[in-house]
Amino acid sequence: MNWHEIALWPWLPAYLALGALGGFAAGLLGIGGGMLFVPLLTSLFEWQGFPPETLVHVAVGTSLTTIVFTSVSSLRTHHAKGNVDWAIFRGLTPGILLGGVIGGQLARHLATSTLAMIFAVFVTYSAVQMALNARPKPSRALPGALGLGAVGTAISTLSQLVGAGGGFLSVPFMTWCNVPIHRAVGTSAALGFPIAVVGTLAFWLGGQGSAALPPASLGYIHLPALLGVLLPSIAMAPVGARLASRLPVATLKRVFAGFLLVLAVKMLQSALTH
Repeated sequence: MNWHEIALWPWLPAYLALGALGGFAAGLLGIGGGMLFVPLLTSLFEWQGFPPETLVHVAVGTSLTTIVFTSVSSLRTHHAKGNVDWAIFRGLTPGILLGGVIGGQLARHLATSTLAMIFAVFVTYSAVQMALNARPKPSRALPGALGLGAVGTAISTLSQLVGAGGGFLSVPFMTWCNVPIHRAVGTSAALGFPIAVVGTLAFWLGGQGSAALPPASLGYIHLPALLGVLLPSIAMAPVGARLASRLPVATLKRVFAGFLLVLAVKMLQSALTH
């Protein structure tokens, strides 16, 4: 890896700004940074002239790798407050590991335009839910071991395709199954770690040998973007969390939902025009 031969570091301020924005939004609004990181990284990579056939793959792989680190901080906080249900975690984890393998293989073989379309659909769904502040009504109990395994597989598979930690599916599922919301959020934070670890390995190994990778990459993980996004994201998440009780979060969610929809459309347009 010839770091001195590539002019990537002038983009570091953009990565730092993106990390700060993503971490702040995650802390303030309770969303996963992947919803911001993937479309904005895709745009940044496009402006740098990276190979178009792997734009979204590298954005998703880089986003998942950041979650490996950010989920640890979140997990420790929720565990200290007693909000992680480790029985549910153990029930979902085997399926999460299987789904990580499935999702990683699917992402590796999907075209950039297809991956972008999947992400756009996911973001549209999440943005609508955020704008409406929709929460499922508790109506049933958790399923048995096989049911939890199947749910874990589905959550992890989709998470690998969109570069997210899975909270957009795991929290509503647990709430629907009468798990208290704080416990559902805490358990989802714990689940983000194995989802991200498996995804990171899949995108690292899946990108080996690809001729369409940007420089300074490990598989589908772009190292300058990872380093630039990671530290400010970790630093700003607690700031957003502290401000959550002081700002009109419901209004901010609606504004942010509109912003996400614009990003999804832009990302899809970029992918389809290459």
